[in-house]
Amino acid sequence: MHTFAPEVAPVGDSLFLSALVGIIPLLVFFVMLAVFRTRAQTAGAAALVVAIVVAIFGFKMPADFALLSATQGAAFGLVPILYIVIMAIWLYGLTVRSGRFEDLRSIFDLVGHGDIRVQAILIAFCFGGLLEALAGFGAPVAITATMLMALGVKPLKAATTVLVANTAPVAFGAIATPITTAAQLSGLHAEHIGAIVGRQSPLLAWFIPFLLLFLLDGIKGIKQLWPLTLVVGVCFSVAQYFCANHFSYELTDIVAALVGMAVAVIFMMFFKPKGADEARERMGIEKPKAAEKLSGARIWLALFPYILLVVVFGVAKLVPAVAAGLKATDAHIPWPGLAKGLVDADGNPLKSGVFELPWLSSPGFLLLLTGVIVTIVYSVCSSGDKFTLTPAEGVKELGATIVKMGGAILTIVLVLALAYVMNFSGQTKSVGVFLAQTGPMFALLSPVLGWIGTAVTGSDTSANALFASLQNTAATGAGIDPNLTVAANTTGGVVGKLISPQNLAIAATAVNLPGQEATILRKVLGWSVGLLALLCVIVYLQSTPVLSWMISGLN
Repeated sequence: MHTFAPEVAPVGDSLFLSALVGIIPLLVFFVMLAVFRTRAQTAGAAALVVAIVVAIFGFKMPADFALLSATQGAAFGLVPILYIVIMAIWLYGLTVRSGRFEDLRSIFDLVGHGDIRVQAILIAFCFGGLLEALAGFGAPVAITATMLMALGVKPLKAATTVLVANTAPVAFGAIATPITTAAQLSGLHAEHIGAIVGRQSPLLAWFIPFLLLFLLDGIKGIKQLWPLTLVVGVCFSVAQYFCANHFSYELTDIVAALVGMAVAVIFMMFFKPKGADEARERMGIEKPKAAEKLSGARIWLALFPYILLVVVFGVAKLVPAVAAGLKATDAHIPWPGLAKGLVDADGNPLKSGVFELPWLSSPGFLLLLTGVIVTIVYSVCSSGDKFTLTPAEGVKELGATIVKMGGAILTIVLVLALAYVMNFSGQTKSVGVFLAQTGPMFALLSPVLGWIGTAVTGSDTSANALFASLQNTAATGAGIDPNLTVAANTTGGVVGKLISPQNLAIAATAVNLPGQEATILRKVLGWSVGLLALLCVIVYLQSTPVLSWMISGLN
């Protein structure tokens, strides 16, 4: 059996040429999306073909290995990625079909005093942050986008708003899986990395509510609601810093999201926003009927799916015995042709040749379990014609959700196939190693690696899997604290997720704009690059005496 060991500089024995050739598939993808405005499926298919050609002829990967890499990536796109997204959208669909979502909207309306801008911040930033903390992998974008749509926010605005909002909690998403992964692959301590991320991410997170308000209602909205956005953003950020440094980095986003939401509710008891009706007119949203007075039972049932979601994920992730039991069911499948064929420089098989299939530990299963329980509870608690949901209707809603995903399924499968071909052939690593050849200035560029990795894979966890070890090696060689650059890889991924094709496809599907990924990309690309530039400056200054005090005193 033949083997393949990825090389860093296979093109003309030149790292520069290898990196230049290795980035071509990404350039093809983004140029087709942003310049030629093709459908994401078309761009993904073209980029995948280019990546396979580059892998075979540029990076000397056997043709069968390149094709098999694509199949493993496609499988990962189906499970767990699409599994999670479909279940997340289905759970939301159950609340709509049952009629309970209208009550949830009334609750947000009550808290926000009828101001849709307040409701949008609560949903996209606070509630979305909680979902990211528990599920991640696109679920927050899918759920909050559909919720904003139901409130009347226009599709394109809803998609851009939730994508920007999703940047704040990504570093600590899915119970801080990105940080745990980075520690495992770099050999550093997760608590140390998490503490530094907790001194980087909040510097961006406090600003996100202002950006959301600007996207929703422009400068006038900021003038009218800046006290609320300031309080929510600052409290969220302070909670992130405190929890990551003094409590538990795994629970950082849960604590920050709950603090942000609680502060918003309390603040709105004393702060009465102005211009709510005018804002609706500017946003092209009709004024809804006065919120119906809800009984305690109706409030409870409207909130039940999301309270249950927190409980299910909390138990599954935070109770060691349960987490270990679920994890034990994961299937480890040696991918045919790759399990023993992909090797390192010493000829040892790489772990990447084994496909991990999470049966019960996947957030998709936990969302499915939540949805089944919600269906049962809602069917038992049906009352008259207004609130009805039978198990048969729950199954029909699941089928409708899968049909609705349509082109997004193909897009996500193609994008993940692209990522795996680039990763397994060495294309991504060549680009990363090239960026690492900048000596002390590497700190300035270290977030770019996380940005690239997350933009390609759609996952901050995957970006850390790609580059955490590289960040450690490069930083050590350059005389920089490796904990700083590994943390920067994580934080860089936060703003990279904003332009991830996977997330773009999820957002476009959730707001019923299939094929409009390129339009959404143009709306968010500038913000992603701008936030990345700011982060690069922060990380560089943290590597110098100017801001080194921010990360000093950590062990």
